[in-house]
Amino acid sequence: MHLYYVLTVDQRSSRTTADLVPEATTAYAEGAALPFERTAGDEIQAVYGDPGAVATVIERLLRSEQWNIGLGIGEIELPLPENARAGRGPAYLHARSAVTRAKSSPGRICVVGADDYRARQLETVLWLWATLLARRTDGGWEVADRLAEGLNHQAVGQRLGISQSAVTQRARAANLTEGQRAKELVEQMLHEMKEG
Repeated sequence: MHLYYVLTVDQRSSRTTADLVPEATTAYAEGAALPFERTAGDEIQAVYGDPGAVATVIERLLRSEQWNIGLGIGEIELPLPENARAGRGPAYLHARSAVTRAKSSPGRICVVGADDYRARQLETVLWLWATLLARRTDGGWEVADRLAEGLNHQAVGQRLGISQSAVTQRARAANLTEGQRAKELVEQMLHEMKEG
């Protein structure tokens, strides 16, 4: 057995909205040890070994505001199976508990792991990060996406047809610095949980 991160993710309001699973299984595949696949109905599951990849996919899932997100941290049986659905181990059970709790939790995200104290700390940070991201406007995300490409404020302004000072104002309103720090903290906490 070896410690991994299992994400079990359930589509919100699936009875009244289009099926997002086919698109999600490809859109969120990057960096997964076992990529997302449909497990049942409107639920998908993936396995990750890299804390950075987990933080990135969680940010993207939170941004979409379409999912209940359960993160299970723990051991899974090795060797890894051919697909996420075929895996076994405590991390899978933790992810199942987490996604069930996520449906009625802040940010619609929960964490369950063998170390309850660290899992609760990480979950608290994720709730705060989710709240911050939920407040970000489309304009704020436009700036965030361009800056993530490596553009400076002036180049972002030229790309979006706004002034450099408007880019700076959008970045502040979108809490980009705070969001980046939150992501870094999530990644660090995931790493520390993996290292024990």
